[in-house]
Amino acid sequence: MGFGGSVWVRGENIECLQVRLSPLITRTVLGVSPADLDGVVALDDVWGREAARIRERLSEASSWEERFALTEALLERRCGAQALVDPEVAWAWRRIVGSRGIVRVEGLASEVGWSRKRLWFRFRSQVGLPPKRAAQLVRFDRAVHRLVAGEGTAQVAAEGGYADQFHLHRDVMAFAGVTPSVVAREPWLAVDDVAWPDHTR
Repeated sequence: MGFGGSVWVRGENIECLQVRLSPLITRTVLGVSPADLDGVVALDDVWGREAARIRERLSEASSWEERFALTEALLERRCGAQALVDPEVAWAWRRIVGSRGIVRVEGLASEVGWSRKRLWFRFRSQVGLPPKRAAQLVRFDRAVHRLVAGEGTAQVAAEGGYADQFHLHRDVMAFAGVTPSVVAREPWLAVDDVAWPDHTR
């Protein structure tokens, strides 16, 4: 878990199940504030023995449909057991996503009726990033999808809230570790529209 960097797995007959969580439920599902996670964290470090039991049940499942059902039941159970984020934090996140990362984050606090300091603290502790960084990631995500769709970097930069192509290039390098032309061919994006449909949550 985490932003940036890569995880490489090598071997034979490896099967993986990937779950992408909305930041609004990440703390609830993981049972720990995303702000307390640093880089890539093993699920065992977060859930302890429960992670081993989950792996065992998934490996014993006879089909992918059964694995998906087990995972869905687990997520539903964990979401029902704990409180979600503050409504103001959820609203700020949806506002950032709705604007595709092109929002004046300084104005979010007044829009929810909180002080800037309170919103920044609560947002970071519940989402794992300060609002400005979250907006940068949302803007980056949108830009990458447009690059994959074949749009040129100049157009993506101009319409995506970037000052210029260099600004886009710098963000793509910072978040993906590759240039915009290379990120458009990354294999992990090939199934993205199936795995993570475009929505505001």
